[in-house]
Amino acid sequence: MQLYVMAESGYGSESSLRRHGSMVSLTSATSGYSTTSTSSFKGHSLREKLAEMETFRDILCRQVDTLQKYFDGCADAVSKDELQRDTIVDDDEDDFPNTRSDGEFIHNNNGSKEKLFQSLSPKDINGIDFKGEAITFKATTAGILATLSHCMDLMVKREDSWQKRLDKELEKRRMIEEGYKSALSELKKKSHFRSPDYEEGPNSLINEDEFFDAVEAALDRQDKIEEHSHTEKWRIQRSSPVPPGDVYSTMGSHRFADKVEEMVQNHMTYSLQDMGGDANWQLVVEEGEMKVYRREVEENGIVLDPLKATHSVKGVTGHEVCHYFWDTDVRNDWETTIENFNVVETLSENAVIVYQTHKRVWPASQRDVLYLSAMRKILANNENNPDTWLVCNFSVDHDNAKPTNRCVRAKINIAMICQTLVSPPEGDREISRDNITCKITYVANVNPGGWAPASVLRAVAKREYPKFLKRFTGYVQEKTSVKPILF
Repeated sequence: MQLYVMAESGYGSESSLRRHGSMVSLTSATSGYSTTSTSSFKGHSLREKLAEMETFRDILCRQVDTLQKYFDGCADAVSKDELQRDTIVDDDEDDFPNTRSDGEFIHNNNGSKEKLFQSLSPKDINGIDFKGEAITFKATTAGILATLSHCMDLMVKREDSWQKRLDKELEKRRMIEEGYKSALSELKKKSHFRSPDYEEGPNSLINEDEFFDAVEAALDRQDKIEEHSHTEKWRIQRSSPVPPGDVYSTMGSHRFADKVEEMVQNHMTYSLQDMGGDANWQLVVEEGEMKVYRREVEENGIVLDPLKATHSVKGVTGHEVCHYFWDTDVRNDWETTIENFNVVETLSENAVIVYQTHKRVWPASQRDVLYLSAMRKILANNENNPDTWLVCNFSVDHDNAKPTNRCVRAKINIAMICQTLVSPPEGDREISRDNITCKITYVANVNPGGWAPASVLRAVAKREYPKFLKRFTGYVQEKTSVKPILF
């Protein structure tokens, strides 16, 4: 039997183990594994221990094969001895052998002293040392169990290590999330932020209440500016006289004439209808003679609420109200929401195309509009009804004023419809401004474009439309108070 030197690991390399048929050499190297503590495996990685397990597996398989051969050899030897004994008894039944003191049976026929049954020696069967193989098998299994125990310890320790790392990462994540929420909360509390992330849009970082507060603050600032400018003198009215009423009785022959006529007829048909029985209209504001109604309409999340207001103003005529509403030369005198405007094209004496941008109210985006503005006089059907003056503004397209990225293009369909009511003076006195009242019907359908909270848009409309009517009619009364009546 050849002995071989074990490797530093205590088990020997796989190649060296396979070169030797006998496993006796493993006895001295592995007999102590059953009592070796797992601390002796420190410094060995799990990968190394798994490689050793594979080596032990190969060794154990060969040992099992060797022991199985030994057991098979024992079984064959026993079968042969029984067969031989039966044969001798049958042939020499009369010459039964004598018994010696050492327990051996001697055949008496030929006087030979052969052993009939011999005790089986472990080394006589295929040259296998059963005792040595059994010891080696036990040592191998002990080594497997020890290595397996060490692998389990390594895996438990590694699991604990990963669990601690996971706990640390979860704690870091929690702290980062809390820090982010805290920073975001602090940022939202600042009133001066102007980041694009807080501007109008469905993904805006500013919530609905903060959006509303910001818009309210901006509108309040504009009101203060307006009050300050109102204390100054009105700009001198243009020197050119107001064209006679007949100029506004026709639309002319420009390319938008048919569209203007269609819009005028629609407003005369539907805008003057009484709203008393229409449950869809909601009264939102009532201040003296002025009443403002609204019908809630949304499309794709955009508020398109049609608005209708009725008002009565003493001392002015419908012609005067519509003239100042239509005339672009006096637009900046009463309209405080416009940043700038210009006439893109003059279609006729009573129809122009206007482009205007409105002052931005942060965090809402800035708006611009391009619309055709036409002024018409609608003659009464009979002498008991008054003539009707109308200005309609509706959105159009024009090559000289295309939409840009700087502003959100809004769409409008607005009408100012006015009728003059006259109460005859006593006696032969001339009609004065005390005897006239203008009945106003104002309708507005506006698509603001973009996106803003519906509650904010409705709140702004409820606040701004009444202010606009009061501001505009007050301006008209002031401008016409010292002028001749224009019917």
